[in-house]
Amino acid sequence: MAKTNNIETNKLTNQRLSIQISLNGLSFSILDVSSQTIVALKSFKKSRVLTPLELLDYLKFVIDTEHLKQNTYSQITVIYRNDLSTLVPETLFDETNIADYLKFNNKILPSDFISYDQLSNGTVNVYVPLVNINNYIYDTFGAFTYKHYSTLFIEHLINLKAGLDSNMFVDVDENQFEIAVLKEQKLIFYNTFSYSTKEDFIYYILFTAEQLQMNPETFPLVFSGLIDEDSELYEIAYKYVRHISKGNQDLGFQFEPDMKQVVANNPILLTSFTCE
Repeated sequence: MAKTNNIETNKLTNQRLSIQISLNGLSFSILDVSSQTIVALKSFKKSRVLTPLELLDYLKFVIDTEHLKQNTYSQITVIYRNDLSTLVPETLFDETNIADYLKFNNKILPSDFISYDQLSNGTVNVYVPLVNINNYIYDTFGAFTYKHYSTLFIEHLINLKAGLDSNMFVDVDENQFEIAVLKEQKLIFYNTFSYSTKEDFIYYILFTAEQLQMNPETFPLVFSGLIDEDSELYEIAYKYVRHISKGNQDLGFQFEPDMKQVVANNPILLTSFTCE
């Protein structure tokens, strides 16, 4: 298993591959670097949570059926999207006690491998990747980089250079969403929530706003991911929060018109191509 920014291979294409791993499925995208064109972006979902072994089998199936092993890549990134993560101030972080940070908020096993990402805002993101997935990716493609989804989400928001007022950003997936709040380009809140109804969804948004003393009449609420203006999630949010919008996800990449919706639904996956 390797975590590196360099791929050790003799034959390289000018393409980058990113694979996003969730417990109920996965997504992948390929960027042609020379033309800055997204040449592939697909999502595969299951109706239930998979075990790590089932997820590995599903990943092997997708990689084989989508013929991803036919190419070599100049860069490969694996992104883990799960709720087994926590942010720690860099000044308090001690790698020898890395498991202790997760024990406060998550149930982890003694056998779990724990890793971390260093963010540009002076925090460390501690999380659990899947060792069997990492080993398979390394055996199949060679050395690669892996990160947690929230690392990319937070870094993307910091780079947006939001205004001085508090801004709430909500990235939506099936049965899960992330909330991040920034003020003066500084992260003041981040958490992941599970939901099964639209009432669950709006409850966590309003509860977060209340705890941070954010007035629903004034703060901007910006959505990304699996949500659009016609969805029941968007409609119930608009009922309780005055200023809501779907964020501009344009990262400057080219893509075919028929890929527009899937690109809009996977903005954080695509930000992996902007990270060195």
